[in-house]
Amino acid sequence: MPLTFELCPGRMIGGDHPCFIIAEIGQNHQGDIEKAKKLIKMAKECGADCAKFQKSDLAHKFNKRALERPYDTKNSWGKTYGEHKRHLEFSHDQYKELQEYAEEVGIFFTASGMDEKAVEFLHELNVPFFKVGSGDTNNFPYLEKTAKKGRPMVVSSGMQSMETMRQVYKIVKQHNENFAILQCTSAYPLEPKDVNLRVITEYQKEFPDIPIGYSGHESGISISVAAVALGAKVIERHVTLDKKAKGSDHAASLVKSELEELVRSIRLVEIALGSNVKQMLPCEKPCHDKLGKSVVAKVKILKGTVLTLDMLTVKVAEPMGVAAEDIFQLVGKTVTEDVEEDESVLPEVVDSYGKKAKC
Repeated sequence: MPLTFELCPGRMIGGDHPCFIIAEIGQNHQGDIEKAKKLIKMAKECGADCAKFQKSDLAHKFNKRALERPYDTKNSWGKTYGEHKRHLEFSHDQYKELQEYAEEVGIFFTASGMDEKAVEFLHELNVPFFKVGSGDTNNFPYLEKTAKKGRPMVVSSGMQSMETMRQVYKIVKQHNENFAILQCTSAYPLEPKDVNLRVITEYQKEFPDIPIGYSGHESGISISVAAVALGAKVIERHVTLDKKAKGSDHAASLVKSELEELVRSIRLVEIALGSNVKQMLPCEKPCHDKLGKSVVAKVKILKGTVLTLDMLTVKVAEPMGVAAEDIFQLVGKTVTEDVEEDESVLPEVVDSYGKKAKC
C-alpha cells in the first residue's frame, strides 16, 4: 500500500483515500485579484480540494537582462518581460487576501514557490503544502531547501528524465517523507500522444512508498480520469473563466463545467475501482438466481452409477443443483439416488461431494 500522509489539515492522500484534486489557477487571473477570487470560488463550487497559484520574487527568479528583454506577443502584458511578469504578480498583501478568501469559501489554498524567496514567503504564509513546478524540479539546491522546510510537498516532473526523478526522490526523501510525485508533460495544450500515462505505473514501481499523481495540460477530462483509474492520488489541472482569454495557459485549462465533470467523474471512478477481491456479490444474486447454471443429467442415471463426463451437461436449471464450475469434480463419484434425464444433479445425491459440501 503506498504511503499515506496528511497533505492538508484533516486531508489524507495515498492508499485508499480519495484523489486530491488541485485547481491550478496559476496566472490565469491576469493580474486581477477579483478574477482570482472568482476562480477560487469556482474551484470550491466544482468540488476541487485546493486552489493553487504561482508565486515568484522576480529579482530572485530572473536576472536583469531577462527582465529587460523585449516581450511583444499576443499574450504580453508589457513591453518587456519584466513588465509582463510584474503585471501578473500579486503582492504579499494580495496573497494574504486571497488566502483569507479561500478560507472563507472553504477550500485549501497554496502556490508554487517559483524561487527560494517565494518559498520563504509561502512558508511564512503557512500554506499547507509546497508545490514544486516542473521548471524547478531539477534545481536541486532549491529542492533541498524546500524539502527542509518540513511541509508536505507535491513535485511535478515535466521536462525531466527518470534518472533525474530518482535523484529528486533521494534528495527530498532524506529531509521529508511526506511528498508525492506527479507525472507531467510540459506542453500547452498537451497532445494525447505525449501524455504517457504509463509513466504513472513506472513511478509506482520505482517509488512504491510515496503517492503518485498526474498534472495534466491536455484538452478535456478523459485523460485525467484515466490517470485516476491507473492509481493517481493527486490530480492537478489548470482552470480558467474563459479558454480564449489572453494568456498562454487558458487554452489548456478547464472551464467550470469541465472542472465539475472532472470531479464528478473522478469520484465515480473511485467508487467503481472498489475491491480487488473477485467474488459473486449480493447485487448479482437476482441474476444468478434467474440465469445461474447447474449440472444436469444428460441421460437417466441410476442409483449406484459412477459418474462420467458424458452423462452430464450444464443448463439453467430448476432447482439449482451442483454449480456448473464443479462439473469435473463429479467425475468418478457415485450417485446415491436415481437422477432422471434433464433433472438437476443435487449435491446431496452425489457420494462424497454432498458430504464435502455440507462440511
